Amino acid sequence: MTEAFISWSGGKDCCLATYKAIRQGIKIVYLLNMVTQDGQRSCSHGIAAQWIRQQSEAMDIPLLQFPTTNDNYQSIFTSALNELSNSGVTTGVFGDIDFEPHREWIEKVCAPSGITPILPLWGGNQNKIVLDFIELGFKAKVIATRADLMGKEWLGRMLDNAFLKDIADFNKDITPCGEAGEFHTLVVDGPVFKKRMEILDTETVKRGEHWFWDIKRMELVEK
Repeated sequence: MTEAFISWSGGKDCCLATYKAIRQGIKIVYLLNMVTQDGQRSCSHGIAAQWIRQQSEAMDIPLLQFPTTNDNYQSIFTSALNELSNSGVTTGVFGDIDFEPHREWIEKVCAPSGITPILPLWGGNQNKIVLDFIELGFKAKVIATRADLMGKEWLGRMLDNAFLKDIADFNKDITPCGEAGEFHTLVVDGPVFKKRMEILDTETVKRGEHWFWDIKRMELVEK
């Protein structure tokens, strides 16, 4: 069986890509998550690194977190892939959909280590992708929004049919998957979860150009 890591942000796209890769017979042996230099937050969506670790526990898939900065992100990511390749991992799974420069970057960083990149969602229709995610039974909450496009009132919303209708009515330029960074999600339950994550306490904060739904307390619940 092919052994792979998943480039992990904690959000819906990487989670759906994980599900699809598993359905293709690929064994996901690691979640790979890049965090800030102090190790406190995930680089991708700004969520506290501890909640990514809790996701790993909920999914029962080991997590690798690597501290990095904007300046050394690519070199650290490349080093991580070399470590994975040396441990026998041959494949990397990525949740990208249609941003061509990122696909080019993925291919560039995977090449030196001999890692084969797989993008299960690539080229898919965003409406269909997010509807598949919902219909499969995944549960995700909106944890960040771009302040110039979406206010803090969107934070904490469940990613469901009502949310999709509301964002379409609110602004036609917001893509269904938030692929341009309009919003980010945290997956709390679904087919690849052994336990569900229950959010118990949050705080709304603004950092830079984004609103964040900062989670203060969360626990794992048996399903």
